Amino acid sequence: MTIRTCAHSGSRRIRNPVNAPAISIRGLRKLYGNFEAVKGIDLTVETGEVFAILGPNGAGKTTTVEILEGYRDRSEGEVDVLGVDPSMPTRAWRERIGIVLQDCEMLPQLTVRETLEMYAGYYRRSRPVAETIELTGLSEKADARAGRLSGGQKRRLDVAMALIGDPDLIFLDEPTTGFDPEARREAWTAISSMRELGKTIVLTTHYMEEAQQLADRVAVFAGGEIVAQGSPEEIGGRDKLPTRISFRLESRIAVSDLPPTFRAAAAADGSVSLDAENVTRALHEITTWAVDHGAELLDLKVARPSLEDIYLQLTSNNGEEGE
Repeated sequence: MTIRTCAHSGSRRIRNPVNAPAISIRGLRKLYGNFEAVKGIDLTVETGEVFAILGPNGAGKTTTVEILEGYRDRSEGEVDVLGVDPSMPTRAWRERIGIVLQDCEMLPQLTVRETLEMYAGYYRRSRPVAETIELTGLSEKADARAGRLSGGQKRRLDVAMALIGDPDLIFLDEPTTGFDPEARREAWTAISSMRELGKTIVLTTHYMEEAQQLADRVAVFAGGEIVAQGSPEEIGGRDKLPTRISFRLESRIAVSDLPPTFRAAAAADGSVSLDAENVTRALHEITTWAVDHGAELLDLKVARPSLEDIYLQLTSNNGEEGE
């Protein structure tokens, strides 16, 4: 059995060709007996981008990522990661890969500095410890013991451990699961520091806001297939979907008093939700009516469908199966 460490990375060695993608997948399939966990997917991750993989449990994303990391064999297809087939990994190739797992246990009695010094010793050419500490925002905690760090600070240390070997490609597995909002924001800052270094990052996450905040492009997995991929703004045709205008009427205002366009979009309880192609015209119509009638449009919201709306729409028809 191969065991992945919390953070595995290394120094600069063999390069893939200039302008070549960091990851290229063609026709990837993975079978477990008669169960097909990954069904012939194609995927490209460009060098230097942050790529998020989304999907429910059993969608095939974990299997795919483990194949890319070289820790699981594929059944069919072509896979190229940094110019190497991950089914035939070399030490030089593995030293270019960083992995940050969802749950990492570090030695609690070691300080942040001592932890990074220990990991730096695993590599032939490592990033300076002091520089890595500063880069991940841990300067004030450099001499604090790892066991006494907050959740967000521990995640920063996870990232620092992945960076200490100066990898080209970093895999992040559900990096903020179980974090409170403040710790999640701290982790996002640490991840953004990797982007600024020009690293290629593959991120698996269940948080749509996280993908929206961090990713250049996303792929949605469902039922062992990629059902959509693109930028967070464009995926699933999100950028072309109509904008939704919603509000509630005051109790003294009857639905029948609304302009015809909005009357048809109103519910009996006085809530109104209208998908508008021409948002400016629709807003002008309803706000002019409201001013003329002295009415308040309660909880007025104007928004395109969110990434979460698109995700749920894309995955709603796919059952979850264990990977």
